[in-house]
Amino acid sequence: MVVPSLDYYYPDVIRGVREAAAAAGVRVVLRGATYQVADERRQLASLIDSVGVDGLLVAPTTESDEGEELVRWLQTAGVPVVLIERAAAVGPYREAMESVVSDHALGAAMAVRHLATFGHRRVGLITTITSPTTPHVRAGWRLACEELGLETDGTPQARTVDRRDPGWARALDDVLDACLASGTRALLVHSDPEAISLVERCQDRGIRVPGDLAVVTYDDEVAELCDPPLTAIRPPKTDIGRAAFALLLERLHDPGRPAHRVVVGPQLIVRHSSS
Repeated sequence: MVVPSLDYYYPDVIRGVREAAAAAGVRVVLRGATYQVADERRQLASLIDSVGVDGLLVAPTTESDEGEELVRWLQTAGVPVVLIERAAAVGPYREAMESVVSDHALGAAMAVRHLATFGHRRVGLITTITSPTTPHVRAGWRLACEELGLETDGTPQARTVDRRDPGWARALDDVLDACLASGTRALLVHSDPEAISLVERCQDRGIRVPGDLAVVTYDDEVAELCDPPLTAIRPPKTDIGRAAFALLLERLHDPGRPAHRVVVGPQLIVRHSSS
């Protein structure tokens, strides 16, 4: 199993895999990569060539030419592969690779619908440019806004650096300024660290959450530790791990079965930041 992070989002996915593997009497060998294609390929090749694994569970980088090349390499790796939180198609006929993903677009739409029930007609959006989840969150946000007839012209729709970047503080103030100027009183933020940082900045500026600005975060890793605790969309991380392992085990038992693409729905966890 190769995942891009061992300390955020993926620990629960790993737990789901480990629990399912233990029940099946299967050993899991884990590697952590760094969202870098070269590192991912090195880790994967080592597992195949040196460890001698029977199958791969992997959350690879799929964007860019290098990412597409990595996906093609995985297809010819000589062992069954199940993608985790990624989907890909390969070959001249764009055949699907086996995968298990969270329905992040649905989750984002759920967040927008939740905020709309409180009368919000503008729901802003903050996503980071580095996250592979960002396109799906933005698609779900846009779909729900269109479905509900919410105002999007002039509503903040920020693609920002993450909170560790020196430009984050400025980006945060720009979003809050845009919220005040446009009358936007609700935000969907991906992900938890950025949402918590947003709330802290609101407190610095005297903006009350949720009195002046309702906030929903996406991921629910540490959302409940914020003050106030954040309403969150919780992707089904442990279930993703279990489902991915089950797909791989079924593939090992029946190599000729059709490729399965499993989509698992997230949950809305309502706390104090959106009411």
